[in-house]
Amino acid sequence: MSELFFDSWGTGTCVVLVHGSLATGAEEWQAQQPLADEGFRLLVPDRRGYGQSSAAQGEDFLRDAEDIAALMSDGAHLVGHSYGGLGALFAAARRPDATLSLALLEPAAFALGQHHKSARALVDGVRRLWDEDRPDEDWLIRFLKAVGSDPDEIPSEVIAAAVPLVPVLRRGRPIWHSELPLARLAAARFPKLVVSGGHSDGFDAICDDLAERIGASRTVVRGAGHEIQFTGPPLNEALLALWRGAAAHPDR
Repeated sequence: MSELFFDSWGTGTCVVLVHGSLATGAEEWQAQQPLADEGFRLLVPDRRGYGQSSAAQGEDFLRDAEDIAALMSDGAHLVGHSYGGLGALFAAARRPDATLSLALLEPAAFALGQHHKSARALVDGVRRLWDEDRPDEDWLIRFLKAVGSDPDEIPSEVIAAAVPLVPVLRRGRPIWHSELPLARLAAARFPKLVVSGGHSDGFDAICDDLAERIGASRTVVRGAGHEIQFTGPPLNEALLALWRGAAAHPDR
């Protein structure tokens, strides 16, 4: 097994799409594959511990950031979802000169938005799961519900494939009080976009807070709960606008 596996779709300007927990890159970003026909080369890694990349006892957004930074070459747009959004965020802060744009889809920035009662309830509900000793499948169902995904709308084979990945999530680097490089991102000149799915007041509050702190645009794409990318065209249109805007104003 290779240390870091990634798919490559299309040719053109580089885009790195970073998946969240309990999934692989190709599974999570399949609805974005048409963007490869718009003049972009989509790099879709499996984060360590997932898919065809090397095994890991637990996921680690700081190690993810190193991997993402290495994939960026001389310049890339970064898109990260959920836990993968933290890796993308740190990679952009480490390599601002190589970051063409940054899009974060309901990132697991659970230290933010805590002035809002809905965000506190979201974080408390998710965090409480780490103290519960439950079978992995039961724990998975509860986790999906906590972040706003409906397990009843997810194919049974997808649930079955995710169950063995639960330990990778549960043993991962904690996200509750992570020191985020917000000042570095706020100072960076590349365009930023923070996206929520409009299904959770808690995630909306976290995304609002993050966008304000880093100087990002803010949009809502209503769709498949926490898995915003599954909506396909609505998110793809927002990403294309971000990427093309960055190309039209390379010095901002």
